[in-house]
Amino acid sequence: MSRLSNKWLVVVAVLFGTFTVILNNSMLNPTIPRFIEIFDSDAVSVGWMLTIFMVAMGMTMPLTGFLGDRYGKKKVYVSGLVIFIIGSISGSLSPTLGMVILSRFVQGIAGGLMMPIAMALIFNAFPKNERGLAVGIYGIAAMVAPAIGPTVGGVIIQYFAWPFLFLFNIPFGLIGIILSTRYLKETDKQTDLKFDAVGFVLVTLGVGGILYALGRGKTLEALTQLSNIALIAVGVLALVLFVRYENKQEQPLLNLSIFKIPTYAISTIVTGSASIGLFSGIFLLPLLIQNVYGLGEIKTGLLFLPAAAASGIFMSIGGRILDKKGPKWVIPIGLFVLAASTTGLGMVGLSTSYWVILALNMVRGVGLGLSNMPATTAGMNSIPEEQVAQGSAMNNVLRQISSSFGIVFFSVYYETRRAQIAAGQSNMTEATLQTLNEAFLVSTVLVLIAVPFAFFMKGVQDDEEKEAADS
Repeated sequence: MSRLSNKWLVVVAVLFGTFTVILNNSMLNPTIPRFIEIFDSDAVSVGWMLTIFMVAMGMTMPLTGFLGDRYGKKKVYVSGLVIFIIGSISGSLSPTLGMVILSRFVQGIAGGLMMPIAMALIFNAFPKNERGLAVGIYGIAAMVAPAIGPTVGGVIIQYFAWPFLFLFNIPFGLIGIILSTRYLKETDKQTDLKFDAVGFVLVTLGVGGILYALGRGKTLEALTQLSNIALIAVGVLALVLFVRYENKQEQPLLNLSIFKIPTYAISTIVTGSASIGLFSGIFLLPLLIQNVYGLGEIKTGLLFLPAAAASGIFMSIGGRILDKKGPKWVIPIGLFVLAASTTGLGMVGLSTSYWVILALNMVRGVGLGLSNMPATTAGMNSIPEEQVAQGSAMNNVLRQISSSFGIVFFSVYYETRRAQIAAGQSNMTEATLQTLNEAFLVSTVLVLIAVPFAFFMKGVQDDEEKEAADS
C-alpha cells in the first residue's frame, strides 16, 4: 500500500467498499428459490429482498450531495459502510422473512450513501486530466461484482447455511472501514447549509414511487395494475413538483442547473442507454442459455465472467483515451461496439455455439467499458468542482431508474411477445428464440439512439483549447 500514491489509495479504499455492496446484492439473485423454501413463502414476498434494496438505495441517493457537503464526504462514506455491516449482521440473525427484508432495506440505505460519494471522493483526489483512468479502475467493481456475485451466492447457499450470505460481507466491510478511515482525506464542510426538507420529501416520493412500481411490475399484468399505474403517476408528478420547487430555492437539495451544462446532460443520456444495454443482457442471456439451449446455471454464470473482465480492462483503456484525447474519441466507439455485438446476439440460431454467444457477450463488455464510465467521467468533469457530489448523486439516481426500466421493459416484452409468437406456432423453443432475437435488436436500437448525442460531448481538452484561444 505504501508504494501507491495517496490519490490511488483513495481508489483502493472506495473500490473495496463499493465492490462489497454490489457483490452482496448480486449474490442474492440465484438464492430466491431457496428462500421460498426456508421461509415457506411465495416468490413475490421473497422478491422483496431485491426490490427493497433498490428502492431504499434510490431514495437515499438524492440526499448524499447535501450530506457530503454538510458533514464531509469521508464521514458519509464510512457511515455508509458501518450501516451496511449493521444490515448484514441483522440479516444473518433474522428469524423471519420480514426481518430479512428490513435488513435489506438498511443495506440499501448504506448503498445509497456510498455509491455517489465514492465517485465524488475519487474526483476530489484526481485532477480532471487523470480522472478517466481512475474512474475506469474504480468501475471494475461495478462490472465484475454482478458477474461473479451469482456464482458466489450459489456456492454459499448450496454448501453453507443461508445466514452466511450476510455474514460473508462483514470481514470485507470491516477491511473497507479500515482502509477508508486510513486513506480517505477529509473534505471541506459547509456548516451553514440548510436541509431542504420539502425537496427531500418530493424527490423521495418521486424516485421511491417509480422504483417501487418498477420493482413490482415484472409482468404486463403486474405493471398495469391500478396501484402500479398510480404509483408511477404520483412519482412523476412528485418529480415535476420537485423540479419546479428546487429551481426557486437558494440552497436546493439538488442543484438542477447543472443539467444546463450540455456535456453533463448528454452524459446522463449515454449512461442511461448503456445501462439499459447492460441490464438487457443480464436479463435476456440467462433465458437464451437455459430456455433455448437447455444449459445449466454454471454455464450461464460462466458466460458473464469474460464479459466482466473485458469490461474492466477496457474501462481503464477507455479512461486513458478520455484523459488524452477526449470523449468523442472513445464513447461513440464504445456505443457502436455495444450495438454491433448486441445485434449479433439478435441473430443467433438454434445451432449457434455456446462459445459464439460467450464471445459476443465479451465484445459487449468491451463496448460497455469504452462507453459507460468514460461518459460518466466526462459529464462529471464538465460541472463545477463544488457540485461534484450532487452531480454524482443525480447520475446514480438516473442510472438506477434507467436500469430498473430496462429490466421491466424487457421482462414485459419477453412475456407478451413470446405469447403472441407461440400462439401462431407449436414449437415453444423457436418462439422463445425469436422473442429473444427481437429483444436484443430492440436493445440495439435503444443504444444507437445515444450515439449522435455522444459526438456533442466535450472534454478537458476542449476547455484547454478554448482557454488558449481566449488568451
